[in-house]
Amino acid sequence: MKKTLSILLCLILLASVCACGSSGGKDDGEKTYKIGVIILTDHPALQAACDGFLAGMDELGIKYEADIQNAQGEQTVCATIATKFVNDGVDLIFAIATPAAQAVAQATDTIPVLVTAVTDPESAGLVNTNEMPGTNVSGTSDMNPIEEQTTLLMKLVPDAKTIGILYCSSEDNSILQEKLAREALEAKGFEVLDFTVADSGEVQSVTQSMVGKVDAVYIPTDNVIASSMSAVSVILNQAGIPTVVGEANMVENGGTATYGINYYNLGKQTAIMAKQVLVEGADISTMPIQYSPEEDLELTLNQEAMDAMNLTLDLE
Repeated sequence: MKKTLSILLCLILLASVCACGSSGGKDDGEKTYKIGVIILTDHPALQAACDGFLAGMDELGIKYEADIQNAQGEQTVCATIATKFVNDGVDLIFAIATPAAQAVAQATDTIPVLVTAVTDPESAGLVNTNEMPGTNVSGTSDMNPIEEQTTLLMKLVPDAKTIGILYCSSEDNSILQEKLAREALEAKGFEVLDFTVADSGEVQSVTQSMVGKVDAVYIPTDNVIASSMSAVSVILNQAGIPTVVGEANMVENGGTATYGINYYNLGKQTAIMAKQVLVEGADISTMPIQYSPEEDLELTLNQEAMDAMNLTLDLE
């Protein structure tokens, strides 16, 4: 009897050891990860990036619980949300747009942070370099094809002399894009004038001040201007001033044209990086910032606005 009990105990212990070993081996495939998602503000491009990320996670078969928070464009709210995620002990934070990413990076240096809709993480202070982050932050950039966009503007309004650049002076992404756009436009022989706003309350008056001073307008992927694009478009379209903008949703809200990235696909691209970090154990500090592939770039035209301004576009 005692011998039989000893054998049974050994078998039970052996089974428990095997069970522990097998659960560790398949944990990555069955674990449900806690993911904090912070979106800077209500905007179709940012929401598309979020939707693409979640769709990508689903397609990759990753089990997760997402806590999605919108900061409504307020930096103080970004900080509050970031602190909440840290206190909740999430496994990963997905930050959409530069101010949201900066708030999260200030809140934690240990939780992996993936960002998107951030033009230049390096200049935003999120990573040491885009090639080798060296921090707990990596992700995807929404850097515009600015050379192609300014070429589009030149084809759209070949007789233009003066181009205005409209952007928010407090957005790091916009400051960088202004510099690159100015260089590209001046190289093409245009005179360039800056028109800046500090917040959304100044957008209408600053846009109105452009009328009579510029022949066309370039607007980067600026969160403040994008959220007020309908008001901007009413003024500029009525004045017959074409606008080349940073992304497709700004065209849908009245801009004239863009050659830009697909934010949904950019979100899916970031989801692949999330799998590498969460499931495969990749070191986020060594993961370079990724960019939208050229084949994802899309030409978007507002034909109604072009017809109203008697604009044609030779794509050859």
